[in-house]
Formats: sequence, C-alpha cells, structure tokens
Amino acid sequence: MHHHEPPGNIAPHIPADVYQRAQATGQPVVIVVNDTEPTGFPWRRVVIPFAIAGAVVAGGWGLAAALCWLMDVAAHTATAIAGAVAGPIGVGGITLKLAQSKNK
Repeated sequence: MHHHEPPGNIAPHIPADVYQRAQATGQPVVIVVNDTEPTGFPWRRVVIPFAIAGAVVAGGWGLAAALCWLMDVAAHTATAIAGAVAGPIGVGGITLKLAQSKNK
C-alpha cells in the first residue's frame, strides 16, 4: 500500500468541530482519500489532437476556397475592365494591351 500526499503544502481539510472534538476526547481522526484510477480508455488524450488536426484541415480548405473566390473575382474584374476600355492601359510606363478588336 502506498501513500499519496497532496501537492505542495496543502493538507486535507478537517472541519473545526471534528478537530476540536478529537483534541478534547483524544479520539483519532481518520481521513479517507478516494484515489481511484479512471477505468477505460482515456479518450480525451486522443480526441483533442484529432480535433486540432481537423480544425487545421478545415482552415486550410477555407483558405483555399477564399483564394479561389478572390482569383475568380479578379478575373471577372479584369474582364470587365478589358471590355469597357478596349484599348491599352498604361501604369508607370508599362502598357498592357487588354483587348484587341477583330474588326480592323
């Protein structure tokens, strides 16, 4: 039989009236500590890493979907600008020819 002590300087609590009665009568005080090991498989130790991994995967899929949506919006914006301008666009000395009409 092995003895388990509480961590640090913490002692089990004994109600004051029980302690005073034991001191007055010389009766011993018996402290019962329920120390049972949990039975079964420790699911919490397994579930938490899988939950974290699932959150990372879901976040990755969300990031990929957001980037696809952003590229789609950028492509539609470029198409709308090209259709409206129908000529070369220059920025900082670089000219891009976005659209060229086939009817020349």
